[in-house]
Amino acid sequence: MRIWIDLGNSPHVPFFRALAKEFEDRGHEVVWTARDYAQTVELARKAGLNAEVFGTHGGKNIAAKAGKFAKRVFDLARWARGQRIDLVVSHNSQEPLVAARVLGIRSVNLMDYEHHPGNHLSFRAAHRVIVPESFPEAALGKFGAMKKAKRFAGIKEDVYLSDHATDPEFEGELKALGIMPGNILVVVRPHAPEALYHRGVENRLLDELLDRWAADENVWIVLLPRKKYQGTELRARHPQRNIIIPESALDGASLVAAADLVISGGGTMNREAAALGVPAYTIFAGTPAAIDQYLIDTGRMKAIRTSEDVVAINARKKAGLAPRGNSAARARVADLILED
Repeated sequence: MRIWIDLGNSPHVPFFRALAKEFEDRGHEVVWTARDYAQTVELARKAGLNAEVFGTHGGKNIAAKAGKFAKRVFDLARWARGQRIDLVVSHNSQEPLVAARVLGIRSVNLMDYEHHPGNHLSFRAAHRVIVPESFPEAALGKFGAMKKAKRFAGIKEDVYLSDHATDPEFEGELKALGIMPGNILVVVRPHAPEALYHRGVENRLLDELLDRWAADENVWIVLLPRKKYQGTELRARHPQRNIIIPESALDGASLVAAADLVISGGGTMNREAAALGVPAYTIFAGTPAAIDQYLIDTGRMKAIRTSEDVVAINARKKAGLAPRGNSAARARVADLILED
């Protein structure tokens, strides 16, 4: 088959790169598109994925979101008409799923967050929906996907991290940022301020934890803002020399593996830490996902809800990695995508 994969956000790059290799090993061909959002295009280029870029994020304004959504659907559909596509695969990127429905192309949508408003569209547009076992059944019914949903054991991060090997050259990249092996490395990812599920949310705990750990000269914080303006605002509030905002995108899995502590206001980076056995803390301010509760219940993640929770965390060198080792996840997810 000729499979079209759309990269709508930065975490899609490692996830679909791993699945694309699985598809290609089975004799299929993969073509790529991407949305210019966060570090998606830069990471795709670094990964050697020849993705054609269509559209940008609509920002905070609902009308702007709708306009850019419609334009991206139109542009993707026009592009896809000449591509002989057999299957569209998306991780909740709504535009390619709508374009596929318009063009009569079979599509598969993967998703692990049941509270995203876009699920109402993406789950209905897709011909098949694939979710982790922890995804609530009631949510599948709410989004009209009960009969077309398939489940897999584990989390999506198992798909590309079950066989993770540390890049020996990555330590050099950290040293170039001023971070030495003896330093405690804390990786922080703020919330997505423009996401529909984070509209109007101010995450004061983020400022508290940055100031707390930056007060220790042996702690170095790699801060990964989602948008340039977010980084500018955070730098103005936190000018400490041991808070680093990298000028170019770093390999996410290598950074998480090198970290002694990971704190995120989103989902993927914390789940990457959980998959690798790195101490992970969530400061997600929206409605928590069932997948995160699963990781909390199994001891792979902790929640920061109050200032007292921030004070209780001790930043220290981790003992080592403790991967989940769910090596069957990649083949299982690929099977579910490709089956008739």
